[in-house]
Amino acid sequence: MSNTSLATLPSTDRSDVTARLRDALLSASFSADGLLDLLGASAYAALARSETVPALRATRGDTPLETLVRLFLLQQPVPHARVVDVLPVQDCLEGGWLTRTGGGEVAATVDVRPYGGPGGEDWFIVSDLGCAVGGAGGIGSRDERVVLGVGGASTTLAGITVRTPVASALDLGSGSGIQALHAAQHATRVTATDVNPRALHITALTLALSGTSGAALREGSLFEPVGEETYDLIVSNPPFVISPGARLTYRDGGMGGDDLCRALVQGAGVHLNEGGYAQFLANWQHVEGEDWQDRLRSWVPRGCDAWVVQREVQDVMQYAELWLRDAGDHHADPVEYQTRYDAWLDEFETRKVRAVGFGWITLRKSGAAQPSVVVEEWPHPVEQPLGETVRAHFDRVDYLRAHDDAALLAGHFKLAGEIVQEQVGLPGAEDPEHVVLRQNRGMRRATRVDTVGAGFAGVCDGTLSAGRILDAIAQLVGEDPVLLRDRTPTQIRLLIEQGFLEPAG
Repeated sequence: MSNTSLATLPSTDRSDVTARLRDALLSASFSADGLLDLLGASAYAALARSETVPALRATRGDTPLETLVRLFLLQQPVPHARVVDVLPVQDCLEGGWLTRTGGGEVAATVDVRPYGGPGGEDWFIVSDLGCAVGGAGGIGSRDERVVLGVGGASTTLAGITVRTPVASALDLGSGSGIQALHAAQHATRVTATDVNPRALHITALTLALSGTSGAALREGSLFEPVGEETYDLIVSNPPFVISPGARLTYRDGGMGGDDLCRALVQGAGVHLNEGGYAQFLANWQHVEGEDWQDRLRSWVPRGCDAWVVQREVQDVMQYAELWLRDAGDHHADPVEYQTRYDAWLDEFETRKVRAVGFGWITLRKSGAAQPSVVVEEWPHPVEQPLGETVRAHFDRVDYLRAHDDAALLAGHFKLAGEIVQEQVGLPGAEDPEHVVLRQNRGMRRATRVDTVGAGFAGVCDGTLSAGRILDAIAQLVGEDPVLLRDRTPTQIRLLIEQGFLEPAG
């Protein structure tokens, strides 16, 4: 784990230098695809694990791309004479992107990692030396001011974010700027905030080097920098780690327990425009004697629908060990490590915390008198990006809220795409024990249905109303159609809510 001494950052005033650097990087195919072609799948995957030996072996030549990989990803000093044919060296030295190391060599002052945008854009994520996932030093630092690059949490949030065009977006806690970079593609105005001024500087570098219009940058904690302003989209990958104290700015919230995440979610309501979304990653406590789902429901602000998905749960010892390793404390003096470990367990014991959950929280400002608040556990594989899946969830919430059972039976539905049916039972049995509908896209849900539910879903093509379909099924199975109409809407609602059925038209 790196214990990096933070270097002076490149200037944000020399846009001409940044533009020439970007052109040079692209000319050398310093891109996500270019790296994969150069390194091969195995070495590229190893680099993502911060294992650099395969990448060092793959860059022993003198091509421009190999030079750039060694310079910006592997943080290796490179002879000046070798770099001068690849980059505008003097401009990069004056602009602060490179520094002289002696012996006729130059070195990068920051990590620069190619990142492919959702539309095939060639972007670059800037971060502190040794702190980019896939960089030379791995992630994490014991310096509280360090700014990390893109990790799994960053890409998860980017993937679940609703990407409809909006007038205004807020990236709260911008870090290296990846969320602001994505938001700039579909928001007219982007505001990025961070309590760490170094992070705001690096956000500006990421946006500029990626060739994207800038964001309004504001320093401060939570919603304080934006006053009473409102937005159509709020995203945040906050310092959500539940820890004893606020030792590391990039990860530790500095409030007791999960109070920072709670304050972030509760405060979002007054900063959302009608119909706007707020989307966060968060950790939350599982407290003895308390239902964790009720805890999350209490966070949801008035006038907002919510969808909370718990993706993972760790007991307090696993959780403490994870974040002690993240900071490199397991390489420290054993006595110091034990002291820090004890401090984490003391904190959890005081708060009666037995485990910590991690997941996604999405709010949608609906103003509904009876908001929909769905809190669920889903640790199973999903298919990113999920932004459209999230948007569709809230569309279905609106539909179900507006349709009582009579309206539901009068409605026309169709089976969603890529749904398969599985029949489970003993070999040779005449009838299955139960039937499962399974999604092969998005959340990849599976749900058990009875034979009526399976038959109903199977013939939904938008042609007949739900009531007409049930009448036909009743005739086939010899059941009273009135009774079938009475008991089936609950199952239809569940299939719509979970995305197996869609209103036709």
